[in-house]
Amino acid sequence: MRYSQDHKAQTHQRIIKEAAARFRRDGIGATGLQPLMKALGLTHGGFYSHFASKDELVEKALQAAGEEVEGVCAMLFAEERPLEAFIDRYLSEWHQTSPHQGCPLPTMSSELGLRGQPSATSDTILNARLEQVRGTLEGDDAEDRSIVIMSTLVGALLLSRSVENPELARRILDVTRDHLKRSQD
Repeated sequence: MRYSQDHKAQTHQRIIKEAAARFRRDGIGATGLQPLMKALGLTHGGFYSHFASKDELVEKALQAAGEEVEGVCAMLFAEERPLEAFIDRYLSEWHQTSPHQGCPLPTMSSELGLRGQPSATSDTILNARLEQVRGTLEGDDAEDRSIVIMSTLVGALLLSRSVENPELARRILDVTRDHLKRSQD
């Protein structure tokens, strides 16, 4: 049975969307193609009619994840106190417990670095956040401070997700959030 081009394009996008969520939640290495395709009601063999390799899917999924969070970030940076709004959202309990919907940098960038496969899309996502953060800062060191803030946010979120003790996870988020906000005053 042959499917229309529209059906194939829709299936392609469903695969990317599911992979973006799973890569953020479970990691790239832990996300197998067979379970991914099965979750969508598709066959493992059908994967290759959409993508040349898992690496191609990783790049497209990272792009999709970046686009997904772009709207949220734009909304946060339109707030009256944009940096505080961004810090509060980034270091929220929701973000800590919802990696499949949040920023792809904590999960995917660490794994891409370990695999020795940096991504230009990671650069794009990070540079967009750095530019937004830098736009809220004053002084000649705004560019450097934006790097410190983003590094601190990503690191704190990653640490909070890695500990078993929920009180410690919450404390990591709270202390980091409070420190970053105080340092901006």
